[in-house]
Amino acid sequence: MQRQSILITGASSGLGEGMARAFAAKGRSLALAARRLDRLEALASEVSGEAAAVEVAALDVTDTDRVPVVFDDLAGRLGGLDRIIVNAGLGKGAPLGTGRADANIETVQTNLVGALAQVEAAMTIFRAQGRGHLVLISSVSAVRGLPKAQTAYSASKAGLTAIGEGLQAELRSSPIRVSILLPGYISTDINAGVKSSMMVDRDKGVAALVAAVEREPLREAVPRWPWAAVDLALSHLPGAITRRMV
Repeated sequence: MQRQSILITGASSGLGEGMARAFAAKGRSLALAARRLDRLEALASEVSGEAAAVEVAALDVTDTDRVPVVFDDLAGRLGGLDRIIVNAGLGKGAPLGTGRADANIETVQTNLVGALAQVEAAMTIFRAQGRGHLVLISSVSAVRGLPKAQTAYSASKAGLTAIGEGLQAELRSSPIRVSILLPGYISTDINAGVKSSMMVDRDKGVAALVAAVEREPLREAVPRWPWAAVDLALSHLPGAITRRMV
């Protein structure tokens, strides 16, 4: 089934922008939301010749009262939404107890509370329609708690994964599909400063992510190599071993 009308949050940069460009090239209708409206408008102008339609809206997902208003408005402008990609996220963080509680709290508010608000709004639309595809952009970091500056981020993404798993259990016989995607290290602003031999360039990472979205899996690490193996290892190996991996 082709999902023609797609809403993407966090679409002004990184993976969100990359997915918007890729789906525009496929001729889909796009609803793009992010805090930076100027960047969304520039992106919309660039892809308007390829996409069937492009609508944009400013949205800070931590403004939880605003999220359903924006989602409903974008759905109305496109005549409904076939797929909603919960992608907006934040990569701030510091070791707990080192004086940067603000960064850790902001990360959880954005990645978990803001994501929950998006899921609520998306599911309201999909339940009314009786169909839809909800995509949660989690992270391989959600599989096992990570140390130091990654602890709050890891926890926020683990919470998002749990939301998706709960919905999958509830909706297993429903025409509403829920996919949980777990990107590994992809070269975007959120991973700036990360040094890893497993870092994937953005174009390759976005292509793998879009392909996974189109497959509509229940759960998938992206790109599959090497991140499916990392996912498996973090899920099943003893903590004494995985602590040396991270």
